[in-house]
Amino acid sequence: MLKRMLIVYGTLITVFHKFITPIFTSLNIFLLHIVVSIGIVLDHLFFPSIRKIKPKPPIVVVGNPRSGTTFMQRFLVTNGFGAGSRLWKMMYPSLTLQVLIKPLLPILEKFSPAKHHATATHSTSLTGIETDDPALLFRYFDGFFLYGFFLAWAKKDYKDMFDPAIRDTSKRDFNWMEKVWRRNLISEKKDRMIPKIFSLGVRIPLFLKKFPDAKILYTVRDPLQTVPSGMSLVTGVLDGWFGFWKLPEAKRNHFIERLYTAFLDLSMRFHNDYVSGKIPEKNLKIVTFPRMMKDFDKLMHEILDFIGEKATPELENSIKETDENQKKFKSTHKYDLAKYGLDEAKIRKDFAPIYETFFNEQK
Repeated sequence: MLKRMLIVYGTLITVFHKFITPIFTSLNIFLLHIVVSIGIVLDHLFFPSIRKIKPKPPIVVVGNPRSGTTFMQRFLVTNGFGAGSRLWKMMYPSLTLQVLIKPLLPILEKFSPAKHHATATHSTSLTGIETDDPALLFRYFDGFFLYGFFLAWAKKDYKDMFDPAIRDTSKRDFNWMEKVWRRNLISEKKDRMIPKIFSLGVRIPLFLKKFPDAKILYTVRDPLQTVPSGMSLVTGVLDGWFGFWKLPEAKRNHFIERLYTAFLDLSMRFHNDYVSGKIPEKNLKIVTFPRMMKDFDKLMHEILDFIGEKATPELENSIKETDENQKKFKSTHKYDLAKYGLDEAKIRKDFAPIYETFFNEQK
């Protein structure tokens, strides 16, 4: 952890000329790590049910940012299939700490990094249900978010640090997720987790060794839509933090190129595991964005069969209502590829296997 902190600190000095703020941030992370560790131990004293609960296999939503993961996760959570992870509970997963922290949430919300998210593309807050990737950032100062927001700026490319074939942290990460999830189920009074994990696309086979009965919904959307939308989401946060679009063009382009490569790797690593048969069919359901928008009724019933659930009358009504709303929905978001130094031909060429496998088109 200390090594990664030093790398990030050096990067923030070089790129953003920040000297003092990163020191206080690092101290806060160390303090959080210590406090949470104490809280996790105390949980076994005050919440003995942690060891007794028997959760159902998780339903995990995976896919590149802006591919429909949030919509799918929130639909499942809203309709009672299980619990999602709230941002503040990933920061403070200890049930003991949550009792103390909860009254302070209105104050903490004012200082939360979540306030920098562009609400037009992705609304979030400390109490909102979010992707589970930050859980690893908060605990180990590691993972997809660390690279995507900070290490991608570095002169040296640290991408290999997050390649499971080179540095496999899956045992550490999945054990921690299990601890967080068990506590979350008690807190939310549910019996199944419905996490959303962007970074899982590069290590689904490893995840299934830990959770062999997990059901994975992998969302796929046209890269011409996910890439610029994902870029907009990340740079929007960075603009709130550091004034991204006021930085010199060379620095912006350096970061954008790294981020683009990361998005490409997330897609291609999953694609390679998928076509090579490394992911058992019983564990995986492909969910394409066009079907979410135009064929949600039938798609949702296929998902119910996949996860072994039956629709109640209330769920049937929710599915039909959502299906109608999806068909009427028209996105107002428009993105300029040139703004990110990209064009349609490059994306179609780089993501050609995604088009060929999931959209059956070659252009």
